[in-house]
Amino acid sequence: MNKNIWVFCEQRDGEIQPVALELLGIAKELSEKTNEKVGAILVGHNVKAKANDLVAYGADEVYVVDDEELDNFLTEPYVQAVYKLVSDYKPSILLFGATSIGRDLAPRLSARLRTGLTADCTKLECDEKGNLFMTRPAFGGNLFATIACPDHRPQMSTVRPGVMKKAERDDSRKGEIIDVKIDWDTSKFAVKLIEEVKEVQSVDKIEDAKILVSCGRGVKNVKPAFEVAEKLKGTVSSSRALVDAGVMEHARQVGQTGKTVRPQAYLAFGISGAIQHLAGMEESEFIVAVNTDKSAPIFKVANLGIVSDAAAVMKNLIKML
Repeated sequence: MNKNIWVFCEQRDGEIQPVALELLGIAKELSEKTNEKVGAILVGHNVKAKANDLVAYGADEVYVVDDEELDNFLTEPYVQAVYKLVSDYKPSILLFGATSIGRDLAPRLSARLRTGLTADCTKLECDEKGNLFMTRPAFGGNLFATIACPDHRPQMSTVRPGVMKKAERDDSRKGEIIDVKIDWDTSKFAVKLIEEVKEVQSVDKIEDAKILVSCGRGVKNVKPAFEVAEKLKGTVSSSRALVDAGVMEHARQVGQTGKTVRPQAYLAFGISGAIQHLAGMEESEFIVAVNTDKSAPIFKVANLGIVSDAAAVMKNLIKML
């Protein structure tokens, strides 16, 4: 019988990624409903020391596969490692971050496990019987579909980074750390890593920013937005319209086809608030919206709304600051 809720805790260069802590937070919430344990999968090389951190963030059990074959992410070794764990311990729910690694790993696992996978979820709920209800945008973001997988286990989902609230660290928590060895089928290792070249990040990561100054189609000159962001010690982000126009880099895009953000303050200048954009920022703690159209959808989620020209408001804000 399948039971317990597992999270694939992604690490890069030995550092646990924030999305893993977000997933541990939602897994802990779900486990209180199902009365099950939260399991964390930690796969890599020289990563065992991070297992106690996962316990502190909500894991009851941490399954560690620490092996030289997992020094760098390659699909087949990672799939073999996680498949072995899931096959042996049989969790009921298995969660991944919708990152480049999660999106590569999860579908291959779901195929080998002969179960379903719901991708890019923005909401997870379950009932007392452990049935998982996975909500994701559909039809270009114009609708939200809630999907269940009643006939197969584990129930698998990828969740966009920044959607869930990060778990709180509690160093007093106790958990079990389980080492697992893998008998590799090296005949399937068809890919070898020759060289790794890391791109220098030219844009601050908007998903980590506490304050975002975001520009939409209604902003004709983005320079004042950068001035506002600098004075607020924040970061500039954008709607898709300015990215498509070539004004902003894709790394700054907020929304369904961009990043999901949860800053302390989100200042939306000239953004109408299409559902695709709202899906990426509506969980912000405090939202300020500036738009000339008083009926713009952005005002429905804003804590403070200003019906005015975005350029004028930014100019006055720069003077005040």
